[in-house]
Amino acid sequence: MTSVNDVDRALRATPPHALLDTLRTLLTDIWGATGADLLMADYGLTVLQPVEAPGDPSRAVSLHNSAEGRAFGSQEPHVEHPRHGEYVRLHLPVTARGERLGVLTVRLPPGSVGVEVTDGLAQVAELLGHEIVVAERDTDVYRLARRVGRLTLAAEMQWELLPGRASAREEFSIGAQLEPAYAVRGDNFDWSSDADRLSLSILNGMGDGINASLLTQLAVGALRNARRADLPVADQARLADQAIYAQHHGDQHVSALLLSFDLATGRVLAVDAGSPRLWRRRGTAVERIELEAQLPLGMFEESDYLPQEFAVLPGDRLLVVSDGVYDALSPLGEAFGERALARAVAATALLPAADVPRAVLDELAGYRVTEPLDDALIVCLDWSGRRRREGSGPRTD
Repeated sequence: MTSVNDVDRALRATPPHALLDTLRTLLTDIWGATGADLLMADYGLTVLQPVEAPGDPSRAVSLHNSAEGRAFGSQEPHVEHPRHGEYVRLHLPVTARGERLGVLTVRLPPGSVGVEVTDGLAQVAELLGHEIVVAERDTDVYRLARRVGRLTLAAEMQWELLPGRASAREEFSIGAQLEPAYAVRGDNFDWSSDADRLSLSILNGMGDGINASLLTQLAVGALRNARRADLPVADQARLADQAIYAQHHGDQHVSALLLSFDLATGRVLAVDAGSPRLWRRRGTAVERIELEAQLPLGMFEESDYLPQEFAVLPGDRLLVVSDGVYDALSPLGEAFGERALARAVAATALLPAADVPRAVLDELAGYRVTEPLDDALIVCLDWSGRRRREGSGPRTD
């Protein structure tokens, strides 16, 4: 454990752009490594790219048919034995609180990769993930490695708004993805959790390009402002509605689905203010959760919003999709629709929440064939619930 603590202290003291350089020295001195590379997952979740060669297609590694991609997908260390046998390569997932960032590949002498070494380096990769999240505040090095091409300005703005693409804790795990990843316009999502509650919002700002992105930014900012003032979910919708109407006077509006989860009970308060749709898989049954449709945010002055209530149970999976998913057309003009979406939810039942959005979007891409005319957003939430602690039964006083 001392060596891992040494790595932790050294990374904390390292300039944000130099995490890999510092780590390489430590890996050599402590574990006898002969080299190491850090690869970041791109925005589209198609490849892993080394931080030292961002944008070089010859250095990119597939997420789907490579040893590095296997470690990323399984979230488990994976040992690769090159044919010449001079060293082994240990691929380690780099993750921070459920957010899958990339893979750390460490080259080690043959025969040196035992359980103790693997466990220690897995801890190092986890420490690295947390340091990258902090370092991104002060450097673009890791963001540059996430792109295989240039993002549009609207897409840059949208990705900067996001809390991440995944999150996990005892009660839940979340995965989300936007498409087209490098040119997304108005779709977005946001989440936040504390000791008692998870807040989740899925947004779709009308329009194209910068206008759609600016509109969504206003909505996200207003919702965060209301949430951080500890307002209930219906009042969050009202405040965002008023902010958007004050700026655009009804000419532009934002479709939104706002969800507030009680982490102890699974009770959910929901405001359905537009087009995002909510699906649930419980056991083998897949069904849409029907909510009362209310006005999109900003459409009229001083709209009123009322919460609806439903409950989630341990083992439930919720899937939220934007209209760019269920309105997508096949070459024959048939909408992807609810039937195909229900099949996709069932087909991805064994995948973890972080993998589901990309898998459904891949199926959508095969169905659609043509270039998308609208953003497509998918958010997947797996609910585990809170385990009852010993001695934490109901009070009788």
